[in-house]
Amino acid sequence: MSTNRWDPKAKKPPRGFEKLAPVLSALENELRDKVRESNAGKRNTESMWPVHQINWQRSRYVYDMHYTHDQISKKVYDYCIKNKLVDAALIAKWKKPGYERLCSTYVINSNNYKFGTTSICRVPLKDRSPEQMAAQDPTTGCRGCASGVGQPRNIFGNKYGQNLAAVQIAREKRMEELERKRFLEEQMEERVSSAIHASAGGGGDGDSETDDDSDDDDYGPTPAAGVWAGGSKLELESERLA
Repeated sequence: MSTNRWDPKAKKPPRGFEKLAPVLSALENELRDKVRESNAGKRNTESMWPVHQINWQRSRYVYDMHYTHDQISKKVYDYCIKNKLVDAALIAKWKKPGYERLCSTYVINSNNYKFGTTSICRVPLKDRSPEQMAAQDPTTGCRGCASGVGQPRNIFGNKYGQNLAAVQIAREKRMEELERKRFLEEQMEERVSSAIHASAGGGGDGDSETDDDSDDDDYGPTPAAGVWAGGSKLELESERLA
């Protein structure tokens, strides 16, 4: 059996899991790297931020691929739940009003905070004092996961707060558009070339000029793992789709 538990061959997952496998594998590798990183210069709780944040992102990815974008079947989704590839307890909370953006079940457990309260990240920005506006939960690094308008779109303020399901769909859509554009350009070049040959009586090839496609890189460079948004335009487009 593969040592990578995200490997679609590891536990004979249902058909369609291969659509999730690259992203889940990339997140598993990212988590492993973060756990191995030196904690020098970090607070004890801050060193755990990537663990909570990647757990959120991984669970959100699978949840949105099924419920928001209908990209995977219920069978694939249930497989992820059953095999603990996602945080089932956190996902269960997302289905309840007021908890749709919850960063972690840790922040709503009153036993974890003084005076039987919950985390500052559960307080809507409109209800915070000026001194609390930039506050983050010390355990998860969340900037604000309360429901409602006016909340941070990216709850962690980094790549782990990106909606990877929307990023993947936006990137795939963009690649389809570019492929279609290239196909049409090739067809046009062939027609121009044929017309030149015909007018020249089969003479030499004419020079054909095409404009540089400045839009090819408008979503920024593809990250090394290929799952996070590599540019602001892609992240904005993914937020629109989320």
